[in-house]
Amino acid sequence: MWVARVRVRHDCVIGNRCRKFNVTDVGGIAFDVFREKNEIHAPQIQTLSGREEDVNAFVEDLAKDSRVKNLEREGNAVFFVEVRPDDFPSTFYNPMLFFYKPVTVDTEGFEYWEVASWKKTALTDFIKSLQKSLKEVRVEKIQEGSFSDIYFIHFRPKLSKQQKRALELALEMGYYDWPKKADFAKLSKAMNVSVQTFREHLKKAEHKVMPDLTKHISQKP
Repeated sequence: MWVARVRVRHDCVIGNRCRKFNVTDVGGIAFDVFREKNEIHAPQIQTLSGREEDVNAFVEDLAKDSRVKNLEREGNAVFFVEVRPDDFPSTFYNPMLFFYKPVTVDTEGFEYWEVASWKKTALTDFIKSLQKSLKEVRVEKIQEGSFSDIYFIHFRPKLSKQQKRALELALEMGYYDWPKKADFAKLSKAMNVSVQTFREHLKKAEHKVMPDLTKHISQKP
């Protein structure tokens, strides 16, 4: 199995706004891109992370974009169909490739694609097509990988807004790192709640997430 990680930045309805509103994004379920009336239609689900006011501003601005159709929102997740007359990265995809991990977008608007194939040439051809069409493309790695590391999207447990934010802060600020980079005092201050309240939100989030997560953890020999 061959795996490539590529960083790209282009005129993107998500990436442009991640940069504008200081929000990050994780792509969700991959839908097929299709053509209709000489236009490309790309259904997609995206999950946004950031301050609540920034995420709200992001979604409000997204709704004004003429390329965005059928927009729906549930919490920080959005579904929409992007419609445009020109090609964009997902249209360079071919059946011999698949996503190794979800596409992520940082606050600078850079997208990180990790794609895999049993054929190395399928990856190199995909990268060449990106480099011909986009100005900002950087290949971060092409190497052999294990199919057991493929990330499978599945339905996520429902967290309250406070539980989700507590979990995001714990991850961002290094609570789960070894050694820990943040304790409950630091995390609760960042969330502007008491230590007891933060601990309660985080523990409830972990209680919902961990049982499902452990079902999908593979054990390496």
